[in-house]
This record gives sequence, structure tokens and C-alpha cells, in this order.
Amino acid sequence: MTAHVLSDTGTLTGRSLRHILRSPDTIITTAVTPVAMMLLFVYVFGGAINTGTGDSYINYMLPGILLITIASGIAYTAYRLFLDMQGGIFERFQSMPIPRPSVLWAHVLTSLVANVASLVIVVGVALIMGFRTGASVLDWLAVAGILILFTLALTWIAVIAGLSAKTVDGASGFSYPLIFLPFISSAFVPTDSMPGPVAWFAENQPVTSIVNSVRALFAGQPVGDDIWIALGWCAGILVVAYVGATAIYRKKIS
Repeated sequence: MTAHVLSDTGTLTGRSLRHILRSPDTIITTAVTPVAMMLLFVYVFGGAINTGTGDSYINYMLPGILLITIASGIAYTAYRLFLDMQGGIFERFQSMPIPRPSVLWAHVLTSLVANVASLVIVVGVALIMGFRTGASVLDWLAVAGILILFTLALTWIAVIAGLSAKTVDGASGFSYPLIFLPFISSAFVPTDSMPGPVAWFAENQPVTSIVNSVRALFAGQPVGDDIWIALGWCAGILVVAYVGATAIYRKKIS
């Protein structure tokens, strides 16, 4: 049974990936917004922002840009899932001996591959712009692990949006609050420069702990408790979103 699930998931994932390969503008578009933000913040606003770290601004703000890249990319997951729902492909899959979880996991794995590709593009542009890191191989692996876990968590939220939306705009529009969440965090400026209530929210929302962890890993510095808080947020969101998505999916196809 397990082999059957893995085989069908792989086949359906290949189907979704072929759709992306036929329209690579999806990945390019996902990377364009964060790259434009990097150019704007580094070359226009960066000189006026004092982070108090003495490091270059591109090094400071890249972790937040990576999270924005992921938040932008998952909108396409909800969009593709919505189109499959509206096109009746789910009903056709039901008439075939395909395990139900395989359909959703194919979209999730496709999202993971597409977002990793976008992240590689953004990091490449950041290196051209002057990003430098003292991270070891293990630090890079830890960064990759955090970003993958964050991608999976947000992707399952996207699955909920794709299954629940009534329109195409509704399927992809849910990601806008997620894209703007890093702006109210430590992603672009230190939280102690913010007014009291805003600083409290920034310090206690998931993006700040994730950004702080990735930034410390890139700098080759101790991450402290931030990494455990970040992992806790990501794992908690992932579990809740997964349970919610699978419940909605069962209701839709029952």
C-alpha cells in the first residue's frame, strides 16, 4: 500500500511539474518581486536604515526576502489546485485506483520544488549584489531545513485556500497578508526601533524568530532560543494546516 501511494504521488507530482516546465514564467514571476524588493531596499533605502549590526544591509535583510519569496510562490499552489478542482480532474482521479492523499501531496511536493528553484534564484542575485556569509555547510543545511519546513507549512495553508476558494482571485489572494507579514518583523529593521504595540507584535509573531535564526546561521553565530521557537511555529502551523486541509478535502470529495 505504501509503495502504491509513493508511486502514484510521484506520477502526479511529475504531471504538476510538467505544467510548470511548460510555463517557467511561474518561477520567474515568483522571484521577480523579492528581487525587486532587494534592489529597492539595498540601493534606495538601505543607506538610511541603521540595523545596529555593522554588517551590510543585504546580509541583514536577505532572510526576510527569502520568506517573502516563499509566501509569493505558494499562491500558485492554491491557484493550480483551484483550477484542478474546477476542471473536474479530482472527480476523474476518484474513478481511478489512486490513493486520496496522493493528489494533495503531488501539489505540495510541486510547490516545494518550485519554491526551492525560486529561492536559488534569489540567493544567486543576492550574491551578485554583495551578500556574503560565514556559514558552514552545516549552517547552510540548517537554513535549508528551516526554509523547507516553512515552505511546507505555508503550502498546506495554500491547499486550504485552493480547496475552499470560490474564485481564482480568492485562491491566490490569501497570500497577500503572508507576503506583508515580514514587514512587521525583524526582517528589515530591528524590532526595538518600532513603537511599543507594533514591537510586541513583531517580536511574538513567527516570522521574527525564523528570520533571526536564518540570519544568525548565515553569519555563523549562535542561534540561541530563536531556532526552537522558529521550529515550533513552523511545525505547529504545518500540523494545523495539514489537518484542516485533509478534512476539507475529504468533505469535498465525499
